[in-house]
Amino acid sequence: MSTASSHRTDVTAIEPQRKNPSMCQHQPPCPTADSADREAALLAASHPEQGWSLLCNGVLLFEDTGELLPDGRIIAPHRPLGTDRVMTAA
Repeated sequence: MSTASSHRTDVTAIEPQRKNPSMCQHQPPCPTADSADREAALLAASHPEQGWSLLCNGVLLFEDTGELLPDGRIIAPHRPLGTDRVMTAA
């Protein structure tokens, strides 16, 4: 008879609650991940061979202009229109 279920360890009792401190230590601080200008944050890590970069505000920025925010939200790619689709006023 297995008694594995009776020997469970409460992980929360062992490890203290962890809080994610801001990665940005710049002065003035970079825009937060919730800011409209979040892409202006400085690079923390760059892997162009894999197509992504990590910004100091915790945002993963992909080469197709998509983003993954620290809270798990996804920002769809937002590429600018090509010059062949831009209309000019006459």
